[in-house]
Amino acid sequence: MPETADLILTGGDVLTIDDGFTVAQAVAVKAHRILAVGGDAEITALAGPQTQVIDLAGRTVLPGINDSHLHGAAWALTRPPFALDISHPAVRSIADITEAVRQAAAETPSGQWITGLGWDVGYLAECLADPTRRPRRSDLDDAAPHHPVCLTDFSGHMVWVNSTALELAGIARGTEPPSGGVIDTDATGEPTGMLKETAQALVQALIPPATVAQRKEAIQRAVAALHAEGITSYTEPGLGPGGAEILGGGLDTATLHAYIELARAGQLASRVRVLLLPAPMGGTAADVTAGLRGLAPPKDVDARRLAVIGVKLFADGVPPNETAWMHDPYPGGGHGALCVHGTDASLKQAELAEMIRVAHTAGYQVGVHVTGDRAIDAVVDAFVAAHHAHPRPDARHYVIHGDFASAQSLAKLAAHGYGINMNPAIKWTIADLMDDIVGSKRSDYQWPVRSAAEAGIAICVGSDAPITMPNWRQGIASMLLRESKATGRVSGPDQRVSLETALRAYTVNPARQDFAEAWKGTIEAGKVADLCVLGGDLRATDPHDIPHLPIDLTVLDGHIVFARDNGRP
Repeated sequence: MPETADLILTGGDVLTIDDGFTVAQAVAVKAHRILAVGGDAEITALAGPQTQVIDLAGRTVLPGINDSHLHGAAWALTRPPFALDISHPAVRSIADITEAVRQAAAETPSGQWITGLGWDVGYLAECLADPTRRPRRSDLDDAAPHHPVCLTDFSGHMVWVNSTALELAGIARGTEPPSGGVIDTDATGEPTGMLKETAQALVQALIPPATVAQRKEAIQRAVAALHAEGITSYTEPGLGPGGAEILGGGLDTATLHAYIELARAGQLASRVRVLLLPAPMGGTAADVTAGLRGLAPPKDVDARRLAVIGVKLFADGVPPNETAWMHDPYPGGGHGALCVHGTDASLKQAELAEMIRVAHTAGYQVGVHVTGDRAIDAVVDAFVAAHHAHPRPDARHYVIHGDFASAQSLAKLAAHGYGINMNPAIKWTIADLMDDIVGSKRSDYQWPVRSAAEAGIAICVGSDAPITMPNWRQGIASMLLRESKATGRVSGPDQRVSLETALRAYTVNPARQDFAEAWKGTIEAGKVADLCVLGGDLRATDPHDIPHLPIDLTVLDGHIVFARDNGRP
């Protein structure tokens, strides 16, 4: 007798994402696994008296979406009710942000911090009207004269603070920033209220950190919101002592403890892979060694819900904030600190290689945050060197972002089974800005998804939330169209990819990055029953409309964890 299904989805477009990109009509679920996939007749034959049968009416079914680079806890901690949402389109001007801060100040006891995340000069009306206009501390001073204010930009690499925050941090005319940081000043030498890279920590260190209980609440809020996006798996790309001063401390060790407590209590309703963050941006191999000593992966939790599998390292920063390590200068390269040559370059590359070697020999998968072409070359060479010195089959190291990965580096990654994790929604967000920063030719090439696919790399894609929102449909559309958010201009049409390639980057390829392709990432009999049902026919939808396709149903481990309130499941 064939098994009877608990749940059957029938009459749809079931994209299995298997090796042949097979399209079926129906899928049956039994307990926590997929029982069968096929035509309507054969699958409905598995129904019994207690089976829940859902008529898809032509809707699309996908494997549960796997956002392979998403700061889940930090995303929630930088949103209401924990912080102000000052991203576009919630705000469209400096005046909007000032008003949001003014309202928060009216509701917050005097002296307490007001924080927020998401502002972007590329979408603020005053900056669009006057390209020289930038947010200033004076914009915030009248709105919150009795509160310190710290507002992080969309990238997480820059904060905008008021005078009260500067005073509390002891930042004044002549204050020297920490190594790798910038304290922006005006023509008279006075701080403007803009702090970049490591200089952010001067203020962020003063903000009371969230408690473990608050982090647990934030994670559960994030998971619920991700269910509404069809996301059943994600990678937390960096938790540990190196994250104490990133995104308001949302990446520090306390967040890892919050995840572990939730998993132990059976309250983590998602599949989470964690990269440890033993050292901060600008850290050393000694920092990595010391940081890893205090970080022990949990062994008493369900590894299919929470597993620590890797280490995140930083090689360079992000081009809009003038910190990418490039072979050649570019128009927005600022004061020339980007093109490192001679002894400085050799020392930088040697330290980076040693950091990678330490994490590799400790047995971890290594993911390296890296953007500039020269830095990417150095990281890929270091991966290969670490393997030759300490052979480890199938380590699956990968570059994170990989904005300007050269053809040579892509070929090396493919040859050694290494990966690349890209962010097409960031491309969509900043394409026009990058024309000014790096020039249109480089901007067109930024995030070379098609080149990576043609090189034979199993590309993974993530939202990098809270940098962009975890709407994976926007990521799909961005890969298909390569259009900019601000103007719709096509940026790099030769890097467009097919729908199949884009979907693999959100399903089976991240499962491989997770060392989990044997049990998740496709809709095949025996794999876990993680499913995403779209409110429409994905393959028939104009790519411009894909971002707006609703999520009708999300299934995790055979259980419906989200159903859109539209009168049908």
